[in-house]
Amino acid sequence: MLRFDPDLNSWSFGLYFISVMAAKKTIQKEISLSGMGIHSGKNVRLVLKPAESGEITFLRVDLGRLEARLNPRNLEARNSTTLLGEQFQVRTVEHLMAALFAFGINSLSIELDADEIPIMDGSARPFAQAIKKAGMRRLALPVRPLKIRKPLILEEKDEFVSAAPSPSGGGVELSYSIEYPHPAIRRQSLSLKLSPQSFVREIAPARTFGFLKDVERLRSRGLALGGSFENAVVLDEEKVLNGPLRFPDEFVRHKLLDLAGDLGLLGRPLIGRFEAHKAGHRLHVKLVQFLLDHPEYWTAA
Repeated sequence: MLRFDPDLNSWSFGLYFISVMAAKKTIQKEISLSGMGIHSGKNVRLVLKPAESGEITFLRVDLGRLEARLNPRNLEARNSTTLLGEQFQVRTVEHLMAALFAFGINSLSIELDADEIPIMDGSARPFAQAIKKAGMRRLALPVRPLKIRKPLILEEKDEFVSAAPSPSGGGVELSYSIEYPHPAIRRQSLSLKLSPQSFVREIAPARTFGFLKDVERLRSRGLALGGSFENAVVLDEEKVLNGPLRFPDEFVRHKLLDLAGDLGLLGRPLIGRFEAHKAGHRLHVKLVQFLLDHPEYWTAA
């Protein structure tokens, strides 16, 4: 069973940051979802089950209910975020992780019959809707937020990710900016105070996107084998091929969704401001691992 370190195991945030000690949460009812793995091209059945353990666990039912342990240090970023275990991996975790982070779900058993979380419609909305329908309940298990105490920035050429103390002293703020030489995107930026409500309304519906010219190259590398007009916004050289968009700036909103999901891999509620410019999963993961390795930049609130 893939288990996060229990000391790094919580996705509570939003109003729960107000408390000195937040409580862990699980869902009230089992959730069953199925869909295509966007990179593997395989059908996947995903079952989320309530748990009292205070941990997020993964179990591969297609491998004889194989169990393994994961650590947030063991991540791979290649067009998506993959959690690496000793005996198996779980690919494309970021949209599900973002929804769990948003709702503060940090005690859960996740069963799946393939090596990838289903992409659904390319967004986190199906996961958010399912969690809301299932309901949530608190556990008698406390968790302390990770509070950024001094600023840091990680740069690569003209890309960067950064973390800084919260200007308001509480909660988590996300800011993202992107630039693409495409008439449907160009420059987009968005800043957001993250909460369950803002996530559902402003971020969760935003879909992943890709360019038609890149499809052959990606598939030659074993990626995007399950990509389609049904689970991604696709662009040619001039326009969106499968509109309409859900937001005029859906592209940067999806980047915010990815950032939320990757930050959730820290396994704790966060207090701080997190900014990214022209970044992606690789830089997001680099920030996660930098914080794990440099506790002098944060404190347990």
